[in-house]
Amino acid sequence: MVQVTKKYINDFVEFYKKHVTREHPDFPFYLLIFLSFLVFVIGINLFIELTEEVQGETVDHFDQRVTDFVTSFRTPEMNNFFQFVTDLGDFYAYLIATIIVALYFFFRLNNKKFILQLIGVVILSFLVNLALKEAFDRARPTLEHMVVVKTLSYPSGHAMSAMSYYGFLIYLSFHIKMNKLLRLFLAILFAALIFFIGLSRIYLGVHYPSDVVGGFIGGLIWVAFCVVLFNIIDLLRQKRARYNIEDEEENLETE
Repeated sequence: MVQVTKKYINDFVEFYKKHVTREHPDFPFYLLIFLSFLVFVIGINLFIELTEEVQGETVDHFDQRVTDFVTSFRTPEMNNFFQFVTDLGDFYAYLIATIIVALYFFFRLNNKKFILQLIGVVILSFLVNLALKEAFDRARPTLEHMVVVKTLSYPSGHAMSAMSYYGFLIYLSFHIKMNKLLRLFLAILFAALIFFIGLSRIYLGVHYPSDVVGGFIGGLIWVAFCVVLFNIIDLLRQKRARYNIEDEEENLETE
């Protein structure tokens, strides 16, 4: 798998050397597609390796040590905090967040595209996670569950959805014009939400740490894939628009 990854990366680098320069009008698209594809390929490698470790039960010691450490901080106050945090990774929290974000994109930026992209990312991430859970069929930890759970364990749906949703919001925050301090604040806020939602699943006893790590990697893979896909679509649209303008100019010259 490592050799295949190196081959794809080398092919991409060679393509860029031959066809893309900094002066090229589509350079930002190509660069972002390349970097996202790189994250996508590396993420798949990491996910495969982690899954092999999980299925081979070689992460049991890691899971036990991390779980013991995290759950050692249990107190009534911390229980309430992490139950609240884990709720931020549930359906209704995403619904409220999406409505707020949608209102901002629609009325402030007049941009419906980002709204549809965000909704598509989180919905498809949820469906992919369910499929992965069924495929790997890992049981939940035997530790006391402090919240109700009904699905399988690996990879963590909360961790994967948080990485997909808030990770894509981080991408969007760097993709639109805004104050630099505001962008930094939002990136830190979204990153903290991702981390604490994942951590809450370990604290509440409903996931192994490797489940959460797998969910984070799976979510990152999904974000990278969507960024590649959306930028390829935007790149093709921009090229088509540019070609249409050139055709119109040529037609005017010949008239």
